[in-house]
Amino acid sequence: MKPWLDSIEYIRGVSMVGVVAIHVGSQYLLNPTPNIHLVALFEIASRFSVPIFFFISAFGLFYRMDLAEPFEYGKFLRRRFKAVLIPYLLWSTFYLLHDNLFYGYKLFPNFGYAAEIYFFGLAKYHLYFLVILIWFYLLMPLWIFLVKRMTPARLILLLVAQVAFDFCSSYCAGLSENLFMKWRLNWLVLHYVFIFILGGVLAIHSQRFFAWCAANKKIISATFLLALTTLLGYYYFLIRVRNFSPEAAVNTAHQLSPPGIFYTIAASIFLFALFQSGSLPAPLKKFLSVLGKNSYFVYLAHPLTITYLSLGLGKLGLIMTAPNALIFYVVTIAVTLSVKLVWQKFSPASRR
Repeated sequence: MKPWLDSIEYIRGVSMVGVVAIHVGSQYLLNPTPNIHLVALFEIASRFSVPIFFFISAFGLFYRMDLAEPFEYGKFLRRRFKAVLIPYLLWSTFYLLHDNLFYGYKLFPNFGYAAEIYFFGLAKYHLYFLVILIWFYLLMPLWIFLVKRMTPARLILLLVAQVAFDFCSSYCAGLSENLFMKWRLNWLVLHYVFIFILGGVLAIHSQRFFAWCAANKKIISATFLLALTTLLGYYYFLIRVRNFSPEAAVNTAHQLSPPGIFYTIAASIFLFALFQSGSLPAPLKKFLSVLGKNSYFVYLAHPLTITYLSLGLGKLGLIMTAPNALIFYVVTIAVTLSVKLVWQKFSPASRR
């Protein structure tokens, strides 16, 4: 039995913080004159947050898997669907009911509309991630087949194909507007195949990977900084040279852009190298552990906190200035995390 990796938990916590930053950044972009540097912090520096979840999901799955043993597909799906599908359905229904009461949206005008909402993860803007994750689970035999046969050369070819596919999906005109293509970013796993396979490959070679990380800390750190600088440079180029609005620049310099893909890869390896080093202060480790252990709830519930904090700002007559946006961000995480911690402390299950 392989030892538990605290680094996976820490990365999960950091990623959750990044996801919240992206969604708070969307609120801040409602300001007609946002600070472009704060937008860069919220919306660009955090762009690794969604795809890195697929990386650590694959790493965790393959790290604990014995590829020499037969894969128990039915047992695997039952466990994963209990952890993902049921929460997805429950939270989707909750958000539909909540928004029906809060905004007056029509709930289910017809069956086709309801099917579209649940199939593509449209009940709330963040739930599409779970739809993609479910597809990854459904196709797990395929990923096992690929990971078993992946070589460095094939991995490079897969990366080239990933960059080409994501570029075409993101920027090429003339794509069909049927429902499956319209919502392709909400379900099509092909957008994130490389980062998932990379997580699996590094997991089955985890000891060599960790040793390589320990021996190449400076190179890994420099590569991460270069990737971050490149993505930020692309964002500023779009604003300063191409005269894009901050919102348009964010929607162009995203995680599926070529710089975004390389930034995700660099961030994934950098964070693993950082957290596997064991050199973090004990209080920081404890904080990251708390974030990681409660990241699932914070991910699921933080849009609710954002909604009511935004309502509170409006009642107070405040606008989303840069200082207010930073406070809003911290409070969103603090409130959502506190709800989970209080629930854990006082729930009947915690007293058994």
